[in-house]
Amino acid sequence: MADSILTRMRKAWNVFRYGEQQIYSSNLGVGQGVRPHATRMSYGNESSIVAPMYTRIGVDVSAMNFRHVRLDENEQFKDIITSGLNNCLTIEANKDQAARAFMQDVIMSLCDEGVVAIVPIDTSVGPNVTSSYDILSMRTAKITQWYTDHVQLNIYNDRTGFFQDITLPKKMVAIVENPLYAVMNEPNGTVKRLIEKLNLLDAIDRQSGSGKLDIIIQLPYVIKSQARLDQAEIRRRSIEEQLTDSQYGIAYIDGTERITQLNRPAENNLLAQIEYLTRMLHSQLGLTEAVFDGTAKEEENINYYNRTIEPMASAVADAMKRTFLTPTGRTQGQSVMALRDPFKLVAPSQLSEITDKFTRNEVLSPNEVRAIVGRKPSKDPKADELRNRNINEKVEKDEESAPMDKSTTVGQNGRSSKEHVKIKT
Repeated sequence: MADSILTRMRKAWNVFRYGEQQIYSSNLGVGQGVRPHATRMSYGNESSIVAPMYTRIGVDVSAMNFRHVRLDENEQFKDIITSGLNNCLTIEANKDQAARAFMQDVIMSLCDEGVVAIVPIDTSVGPNVTSSYDILSMRTAKITQWYTDHVQLNIYNDRTGFFQDITLPKKMVAIVENPLYAVMNEPNGTVKRLIEKLNLLDAIDRQSGSGKLDIIIQLPYVIKSQARLDQAEIRRRSIEEQLTDSQYGIAYIDGTERITQLNRPAENNLLAQIEYLTRMLHSQLGLTEAVFDGTAKEEENINYYNRTIEPMASAVADAMKRTFLTPTGRTQGQSVMALRDPFKLVAPSQLSEITDKFTRNEVLSPNEVRAIVGRKPSKDPKADELRNRNINEKVEKDEESAPMDKSTTVGQNGRSSKEHVKIKT
């Protein structure tokens, strides 16, 4: 029975009227105007073209499906395990980040620092008690010190609102190393050289746009005495005042004076070097301009995913599998996998042909195809069957179920014995 109007009015709740009194406690903790746990790049990466490149890589890796799975005897994907680790990888990693935002944080920190630690924050059982525990929340951390069996981490404490240094054993922390460290993070790598050239170009641009005229005034007399020097200084200040007080920046000089301007554009090959290093970096990462603007061909996308995205995703999955799963769990077929949907980059015109081949060759069922194109599954039981729809099902069943006449036997050329006798007579 539906509630009455008075009951619904008594149960109704408004956040502006009741929310602050009912939800907020007396102590809200530390308040900050910015997101304290946000990923912040360092080493000059935040102010260069490297930042959008790392962001693109982080978004693409986080788009892959990280799952806590069970494998069969052939180490092939069998099903998904419902666990706290899988909940962190699919829904909520911690109170501040969803699973996809957390994975993007991991990848961007990995690209920026070269190595990142994934730390379990809340667990079902203490890791110092047993190695078989379920992870309820996790965060990324920066490694500040390396020891033989431990690492010192700088990690955000979501209970105090500050970053905190903590030392944990390596067997408890998933340490992920950048497979492209030599390209991205080496001091003499391509990225560092590119950033250095960009910083030089920025310095030249700031100097050119500083508003200085950089001119030399040639006076009609020789400046050797102090009197002549004072006279030249008065003349310089006079020209400065004229330019400053003039609406259009106009000044006059004597007919015997001559001005030489020095702020000519610098003639160097710095821009050519930057373009060369950018092309080299794109080739080493497989991240071309066409991938950025979405006009990449199929071969370019495949090259980008195989050379950049897949190594990073596998590095994260292997680190979590190595640390968060016990040897017994791995023996039982448990694993952490990064699954990629191959149909995301397929055009609709090609998708119809691909799905037809997959269903005809009994690779996908119609309901699995409907899930790919964003449609809800059909309730027809036949939609879950793996069979070739181009072959008539009724004919197949008739041929399989048709009984053979026991009174006739097959003779030569496929004729029955009775037909064979009639031909002889």
